[in-house]
Amino acid sequence: MRRLIDPPLDRMGRRLAAAGVSANAVTAAGFAVGLLAVPCLALQWYGAALVAILLNRLGDGLDGAVARRTRLTDLGGYLDIVCDFVFYAVVPFGFALARPENAVAAAFLIFSFAGTGSSFLAFAILAAKRNLTTEAQGRKSLYYLGGLTEGTETIAVFIAICLFPAWFPPLAYLFGALCWLTTATRVLSARRSFRD
Repeated sequence: MRRLIDPPLDRMGRRLAAAGVSANAVTAAGFAVGLLAVPCLALQWYGAALVAILLNRLGDGLDGAVARRTRLTDLGGYLDIVCDFVFYAVVPFGFALARPENAVAAAFLIFSFAGTGSSFLAFAILAAKRNLTTEAQGRKSLYYLGGLTEGTETIAVFIAICLFPAWFPPLAYLFGALCWLTTATRVLSARRSFRD
């Protein structure tokens, strides 16, 4: 997806950077809009929640595009990843609020995101300690270790559950299981990369 989305994001990022908008401001604005998904989902306004989710993800792509036009900073990378992981938990939480019968599936999905998030961040910390770098996902503030359930797949699932809210439980369980596969592959990668 990077080949498709990066060119328009870079054009928008160039315009925002030229207008003096900072990458951190884009991150904060995108995060604030994304938080609106919680009340929208709780009220079962799935269309409005989908708009909030898509705007959040647009902001997530734009902040990096702006940073690449100005400069990448450690604080920017930190804010971006913290906001991403909190946002990923927002959507299942909103579905749990919408219908109590979604609560266990939502908890499983959040639990699964804890696996993908911690395996991602722990790898990035140790990669930095060992001076490992990659640009496989583009130029980033920290080491990005790929996996089966990345941003594109997560957005696709969020779109699907907003369009078909009755499918939330099976999709949450399925995607959560795929997240655990991602976590397992990252642990295996760490075992290969960090063996003393």
